[in-house]
Amino acid sequence: MKRILVTGGAGFIGSHLCERLLKEGNEVISLDNYFTGEKRNIVHLMKNPFFEVIRHDVTMPYFIEVDQIYNLACPASPIHYQYNPIKTVKTSVMGAINMLGLAKRIKATILQASTSEVYGDPKVHPQPESYWGNVNPIGSRACYDEGKRCAETLFINYHTQNNVKIKIVRIFNTYGPRMHPNDGRVVSNFIVQALKNKEITIFGDGKQTRSFQYIDDLIEGLVKAMNSKVELTGPINLGNPREFTILELAKKILKLTGSNSKLTFHPLPDDDPVQRKPDISLAIKELKWKPNIALEQGLIKTIEYFKKRVSI
Repeated sequence: MKRILVTGGAGFIGSHLCERLLKEGNEVISLDNYFTGEKRNIVHLMKNPFFEVIRHDVTMPYFIEVDQIYNLACPASPIHYQYNPIKTVKTSVMGAINMLGLAKRIKATILQASTSEVYGDPKVHPQPESYWGNVNPIGSRACYDEGKRCAETLFINYHTQNNVKIKIVRIFNTYGPRMHPNDGRVVSNFIVQALKNKEITIFGDGKQTRSFQYIDDLIEGLVKAMNSKVELTGPINLGNPREFTILELAKKILKLTGSNSKLTFHPLPDDDPVQRKPDISLAIKELKWKPNIALEQGLIKTIEYFKKRVSI
């Protein structure tokens, strides 16, 4: 049994990770300030005597004795991270400093949930970990993109200067049950709109591409990365290399929901990436990991969740 801290433990990804770690027989502490996380995501875990829930903001120091730390705390959708951009930067940067300081003191292994957004609007396709990215440092998305890039810098520096055991994973578009209905992400947006027979809002011409991985595949990758050999610090991409246009996604969701919604087209937001697809060669080689759940299979499970969650 390991004692494991998950920051952002009540969030979409964090709650699934807490569930997985508990099933493996670990003691798990969820730390969350509930800005985007929700107690409903973890309430089913609270009867477990090895699960602890703490309300705390990672921009403030926190002291605990654990074996591993998964640092997931940060709003991850444009609507949420642009709501208070200064707070978003502080969460990424001060949160990383506080959790790395904790890991250094207690000699814990710490995993940073970074993001494909560190690649910005990429000029290289697909994106390998060696690509430095194309990010606008003063754009509307910079609070998230640059915050996560700075967090990666801090992780590497704590590793090289203080021998902190780190893992950096870059998470590509992930979807599944427990996504927030109003987070503004494309999968949840389209499903909620389709279930309510509202217009499906497509930004741009819909020809921009994304790669969608189901939450269970990501959780498997996170756990494998954390428990991989110490010298594999990352960064390492975790995503599904199968590429779809936004228009293809919309049509799949309309078909699966049986919706009568019409497609509408709107101007593309600033700095919105045209292409996004991970090169997962490193994860396949070093972690023996690759996604197994097809988009349609994952969408069916996600739609079932939203049918129960959303008032239609």
